[in-house]
Amino acid sequence: MQPSIQPDRGLLLVEEKESTINTAIHMFFMRFDIAAIWINAEQQVVDAKIACRWHPFYIPRYPARFILETHPERLADFQPGDQLSFVND
Repeated sequence: MQPSIQPDRGLLLVEEKESTINTAIHMFFMRFDIAAIWINAEQQVVDAKIACRWHPFYIPRYPARFILETHPERLADFQPGDQLSFVND
């Protein structure tokens, strides 16, 4: 059983289109906190916050298409307005 996400790892969730409701997350049954980074279709950060274990839900401030879930200490690496670039390896 993994105690948390490793600082150099993350999980990118992808929705079909931008939304606030469809990109909301819940933390029920989670054993650790995460940094949740919401990113729009233009790959710009629209919201970022610590999502605490067992919290009912988190909704991004603005519509997003992607949710990056990563280690909490990575939150400071992402600010609303940051432009990101996704690269396939």
